[in-house]
Amino acid sequence: MEHLPSAARVQEIIGRMSGRRILTAGDLMLDEFIWGKVSRISPEAPVPVVAVDRETSYPGGAANVARNLHEFTARTSVFGLAGEDAAGARLRDLLAAGGIGMEGVVMRGGPTTVKTRIIARTQQVVRVDRELAEPAGPAQRKALLDALDAALPQADGVILEDYGKGFFDEEMAGEFIRRARAAGCVVAVDPNPGNPLAWRGATVVKPNRQEAFAAAGLAWSEPASHPLEDKQLLAAGETLLAKWEADQLLITLSELGMLLLTKDGARHHTPTRAREVFDVSGAGDTAIALYTLALCAGATPVEASEIANHASGVVVGKLGTATLTPDELFASFANHAR
Repeated sequence: MEHLPSAARVQEIIGRMSGRRILTAGDLMLDEFIWGKVSRISPEAPVPVVAVDRETSYPGGAANVARNLHEFTARTSVFGLAGEDAAGARLRDLLAAGGIGMEGVVMRGGPTTVKTRIIARTQQVVRVDRELAEPAGPAQRKALLDALDAALPQADGVILEDYGKGFFDEEMAGEFIRRARAAGCVVAVDPNPGNPLAWRGATVVKPNRQEAFAAAGLAWSEPASHPLEDKQLLAAGETLLAKWEADQLLITLSELGMLLLTKDGARHHTPTRAREVFDVSGAGDTAIALYTLALCAGATPVEASEIANHASGVVVGKLGTATLTPDELFASFANHAR
C-alpha cells in the first residue's frame, strides 16, 4: 500500500498549491445565516422563537468551492448564472471582496438561488430555500463557453459542481469536460443524484455513499464495519468507474471517512479526521476543492484523498459554510501524527 504523506510532503504539496489556477463551474447560490438564541416556544405553534443576534452571508454552491480554493491559491475563478436581483448583487460583491474571478459569471433574468439557515446557538433550526431551477439559454451558454475557452489555457484544474438547480444538463456537462480535458486540465465532478448525467471522461467523480448506490442503480445496503470489506459499496464503485469512465472515484462516507478507487485497481480508505462535528454544511465542497487542488499540485490520488479528508475534518468543526487555511490543514496532519 502507498505510504501516507509525511509532514514534509504535506508542506510541499500545500506550498505548490498557490501557483495553481482552478476554475469552478456550476450552480451559484447565496448562503445566508441568521444567528440567534431560543428562550421560548411560540404561543402560535409548537415552534421555537429565535431572537436574532446577527446575520451573515457567503458565496454558496459552486461559489463556496471557489471560496475554499481561494484560501490556498489566489488564482481561482467561478463560472455560473446569477440573477439580476439583490441576492445576485450581494453574491457578486462577496466574490469580488474575496478576490475570486468572475469572468465566468453570466447574468440571467430569474432569481439567484438563496439558502437561508436559522441557527440557534450551535443548532440549525430551519433552512429556507428560494430558487428557480432553470437552464442557461443559448446566449448565456455561448457566453459561458467563450469565457471557459479564454480561461482554460492558464488553468490547471476544473471543478464541476452540480446542485440540480439547472446549470448542468448533458450538453453543458459534456462541453465542460471535453474542453477542459483537451486543455490538459484535471477535471473533478461533484454529481447530483436528481440530475443523472453521463459525466464521462472526468479525472475524478465524488459522490457520497447514498449517491453512489443511486447512480450505480443498486439497492441501498447498510455500511459494513470497514469500507474495504463493504462488498456492496465496492461493487457500486466498480460500476461507477466503468459507467463514468473516470480515472478515480472518491466516495465520501460521513463518519466513516472516504473511500478512493482508481481505474488501475487501487483501493484506499481514509477514516474520518474530524475531532468535533458542529456543522456539515459545505464539507463536500471543501473535500472536492482540496482533492482537486492537491492533484494539480502534484499529489498522488492517495495523498489527495488524505488531504481532502483532513480538510473536511477541520470545516465540520466550524459553524456555517466554513473554509480552512493552509495552517489549519497542516496542523490537522500534525495533530493526528501525535
